[in-house]
Amino acid sequence: MKIHFIYGTESGNAQYLCDDFKDATPENFECEISEMNNVDATNLDGDTFYVIVSATFGTGDVPSTAEDFYDDLLEEKPDLSHIKFAVFGLGDESFGETFAQGSQKLMEAMLDCKAHMIGERGIHDASGSLPPEVAGLPWWEGILAKITA
Repeated sequence: MKIHFIYGTESGNAQYLCDDFKDATPENFECEISEMNNVDATNLDGDTFYVIVSATFGTGDVPSTAEDFYDDLLEEKPDLSHIKFAVFGLGDESFGETFAQGSQKLMEAMLDCKAHMIGERGIHDASGSLPPEVAGLPWWEGILAKITA
């Protein structure tokens, strides 16, 4: 199975988390990591499982490195009924209602295009004391269990 980790980040944390997820993935998977804007949202491969890792920027927006991907989902509305994906969001709960909304917006756009989400959206709160991988790796292990069952 192919797994493509795609990230949207401003500070690099989402990219680093993708590296952690890849390192925690068994070697029998073919893994790739890409900045989201370098992935064509209208031409996703049905043989690939996509893991969206996104920070939140500004007042609940997707990061600049995810804007093109997100805009393509909204404007082109590709039929992604052949796509399976999971989402992990990074945010800061001190921002209240906009906490982790970048990942939520990407998740909703994928679902609106009929993609199939596996598991629950994972979230890391940067205002806490734990690093993202402490929240992310158990979430990723749970997603791996679901896609290999």
